[in-house]
This record gives sequence, C-alpha cells and structure tokens, in this order.
Amino acid sequence: MHTQICDDLGIEFPIFAFTHCRDVVVAVSKAGGFGVLGAVGFSPEQLEIELNWIDEHIGDHPYGVDIVIPNKYEGMDANMSTEELTKMLQDMVPKGHLEFARKLLTDHGVPLPDEGEDNSLQLLGWTEATATPQVEVALRHEKMTLIANALGTPPPEVMDLIHGAGRKVAALCGSPYQARKHADAGVDIIIAQGGEGGGHCGEVGSIVLWPQVVAEVAPVPVLAAGGIGSGQQIAAALALGGQGARTGSQWLMVEESDNTPVQQQTPGNPEPLGMPLQYMVSGPAVAATHRYPDQTVDVAFNPVGQVVGQFKKVEKTGAVIQRWVEEYLEATEHLNAVNAAAV
Repeated sequence: MHTQICDDLGIEFPIFAFTHCRDVVVAVSKAGGFGVLGAVGFSPEQLEIELNWIDEHIGDHPYGVDIVIPNKYEGMDANMSTEELTKMLQDMVPKGHLEFARKLLTDHGVPLPDEGEDNSLQLLGWTEATATPQVEVALRHEKMTLIANALGTPPPEVMDLIHGAGRKVAALCGSPYQARKHADAGVDIIIAQGGEGGGHCGEVGSIVLWPQVVAEVAPVPVLAAGGIGSGQQIAAALALGGQGARTGSQWLMVEESDNTPVQQQTPGNPEPLGMPLQYMVSGPAVAATHRYPDQTVDVAFNPVGQVVGQFKKVEKTGAVIQRWVEEYLEATEHLNAVNAAAV
C-alpha cells in the first residue's frame, strides 16, 4: 500500500487520520500513516501546547493540522476586528437555542462548565480572522507539513502564508465543482468526501464522487474520504483513482482516543443555524462529552460517519493501521485472482 503521495509527504502508508486527539495523531504517524489534528475549538495558545506535545512524542514523523474557514459564514463580509466579529456573532445566537442546549445537558445530569470555562462562544476557528492565528501557530512547527481546510477553498492570503512556509495545502470537497475551485486556487491535495462521512460537505455518495473528482482535477492528487473504515475500502478508493484515504470515524474507536462514539438525535431540535453559530450552541455539549464521559452517554456529541456500524471493538491505533494494510492486500490479491481466472 504505497502511492506517490507517500513519497511526497515522507510516510509509509497513504492513510490520513483526522482527529481532535493529539495521542491519536502521534499513534497514527508512528504507525506509518499521517495524523491530522483538528484545530477547531483550540485557542492559539492551547493549540501551541497540543503541537508542542505532538512534537515531543512523534519522533521524526510528519503530521498535519485541520482548520475550518467556510466559504460562506455569518459576518464574513463585515470589516471588523476579531473581537468585534466575535461580539456580533454572539449577539446573533438566539437565546432560545442556547437555553435548549443547556437544558438538554442539565436534564440528563450533565454539569455545565463554570463561568469563564465555556469557550464555545469565543469563535476558536470557523472564520478567517480566528483561524489565521491557528495557521500561524501551526507553521511554527517543522514536523507539521500540511494544513487542510475542512470547508471550502482557503482564502488566498492563507494559501500564500502556508505555501510561503514550504508546506502543503489540502481542502475538502463534496462535488467536482468544488474540487475544480480548489485546484484552480492552487490547493495541493484535494480531499473528496462522500456523504457517508461524519463531517461531510456534500450529499453525493463516495463511490460516485471519488472518480468524478479524480477526473476533474487530474493530475492534482486526490484523497478519498467518507465511509472508509477497512483495508477493502481503501483498496476501493485507490482503484477509483485516489492516492490515499482520509479517515475519521475509526479514530473514535481506538484506545488512544479520549472520545466516546455515542450520538443520539433528539426530536424537537430547533432549526439549524448558519456557520459558525452552530458550534456556538453545541460547544458546551462538545466540552461536556470530553470532560464528563460517563454522565453524557445519552447526549454525547461526536459527529461520526455511516461506517461506524462496522466498528465492533476498541483497538490500538497501530493495530488498526496494520489490519487495514492486511485487508488491503487481501482485497487486491482477490481482484488479481479474479482477473487471472478470466484470462
């Protein structure tokens, strides 16, 4: 299991793992893959602490950071300072939404954060103004070799900042149209994520989307994402033209993770808000899930993809990587045998 992107990034296997847990980033990269730390929710100061820890434990292996700068979000055209934009967006969050989220937690016996500890209304990412400091922090770390934007094409100023530091830029897409915009802007790696993914950015299924994006942006390398949780699925991704797999849900189900893959939908939810107001409501639930895992089983907030149904046990990260490689080899050997028998 080795493609050109492995040589470009200095990794053994084209397995990319998105996670908010620094321990998983290290474990994936040390097992031959490429760990990517989600920066949303971290202040620049906290992100610096996380990346310093990764640098100390990852050895000579590379890793990446994932940011979120949507192409469209509330207040994006406002000519304001970060503080002014944050205040404006805070005022836009309906009080009823906040009360609903807090009541849901308290009704299930989940402690609310103390005054000053709840950073969900502080816009840690989600806009160009607040994500750019995260990029600047990440670029100070030599082993951090790739920055991915989870929603939309990164702004030109951010692209220039990353490329100027000699690092690569990746961006997610959910359609060939979005992929073309990424490629035309100079994105180095396109991540085509099907609707099966937990953090998907479109409704098109993976098996339809992947080859369409590959054809649209060739020769720009494409990572397949959405519904990947086995070596067989990685083999399918490579067979459809991808140079690797970007995975996420699996890493909620490894020993190194601090997450609990439990998510229940509750009837009667209010209408969804625009970006980034959603996180400003759900932030307390995200924080509570990590801080009080036992008390939040019924209301835990962890976006996860459809592939979660095939995860039956918690494993070590290295064991998952090894199993995927073995499953990939079995799948490709099976296909070779089918082709040989048809001759």
